[in-house]
Amino acid sequence: MARLVAVAGLALVVGLLLGIGWTSLQRSAQSPEARAVSEPQQPAPSTAPAISEPPSPRRVLTVASSVPTTAPQIGSMAVAAAEKLARISDGMLELQLNEPGTLAPNQELLDKVAAGEIDAVWASTHLFAARDSVFWLFSAVPFGPPAGEYLAWLAYGGGQELMDTSFARFGIKPVVCTVLPPASGGWFRREITDTADLKGLKMRVMGIGARVMERVGVDVVSMGGGDTFYALQSGAIEAAAFSLPAIDLRFGFDKAAGHYYFPGWQQQSSLISLLFNARVWEGLSEAQRGQIGTVCGDNIRESLADGEVQQVKALKTIRKKGVAIHTFPPPVLQALRQSWGQVVREESAANPEFSKAWDALAGFRDSYAEWRGLGYLP
Repeated sequence: MARLVAVAGLALVVGLLLGIGWTSLQRSAQSPEARAVSEPQQPAPSTAPAISEPPSPRRVLTVASSVPTTAPQIGSMAVAAAEKLARISDGMLELQLNEPGTLAPNQELLDKVAAGEIDAVWASTHLFAARDSVFWLFSAVPFGPPAGEYLAWLAYGGGQELMDTSFARFGIKPVVCTVLPPASGGWFRREITDTADLKGLKMRVMGIGARVMERVGVDVVSMGGGDTFYALQSGAIEAAAFSLPAIDLRFGFDKAAGHYYFPGWQQQSSLISLLFNARVWEGLSEAQRGQIGTVCGDNIRESLADGEVQQVKALKTIRKKGVAIHTFPPPVLQALRQSWGQVVREESAANPEFSKAWDALAGFRDSYAEWRGLGYLP
């Protein structure tokens, strides 16, 4: 028996050796290319150092706010952006907010940020439209797009590129950071039933909406926000277009006039931006610029959602205070729309930059119109 086991063991060893030898012969007969296919290649150890961005130094950016940071949404979202950026950067990138007038009057902010005396400004770009009327189109457009359509134009319709180019001429990089819901159409001391009621009406209206109102016979009065309530309450003016219901309520306009009109044809949605000195922006790391973009994207989401809720609450309170809430009669809105068309033609003829941006926005809206009509309820 022991002899049989020894023979079997010897046969097994011989078989293994023969198998290994045959495999070696087969491998040696293969071409290098064939062997490369049949054998998995092990990557050679790399001696090149890994490329990574060095840690960014801590940066504190000085930001001038054009509006009180306590104002609902238009100001409070600046505070939200600063808090989010501090968290997301682990305190390595901060926005140091300064209240209006602290660093410079609002009318000087564009020059201050362009010169690098201020790192950034929190504002709606219409604040600087006296320098270039194209800035109106990146803030709020009369009879313009609602928020979703506006953001689509900016992100995918060439709007952001036009905005960048427009501000680059002033050494500024714009980043849209908040979107506001529609404004009110205004507060009136008496009811508006027809366009004839607008003739000679003394009304506080600001910006490009004032030019529209002038063409329908309104006696436009320009004044700061702080003076508007008292002027309306005293009867020095008969009407005022101010802001969103939540902000109007905060300023107490329900105590100054009894008729509140909608829609806010002059501002169907409004963009608020962080306007950075271009050298400051370029001096930030790619990660830091990404953090700002992420924070502003989240701000847009939050302002869209919270803005709708705030206006619902504000309207309930305003109605409880005895204010009559109206919609403008169709003939009034039609007259205002026609007046806006005249303003567009005049400004397009006067300013090539405005004309280029307007053509781009109008073209996008034309292409979007079919989806708007098919996809959404009228």
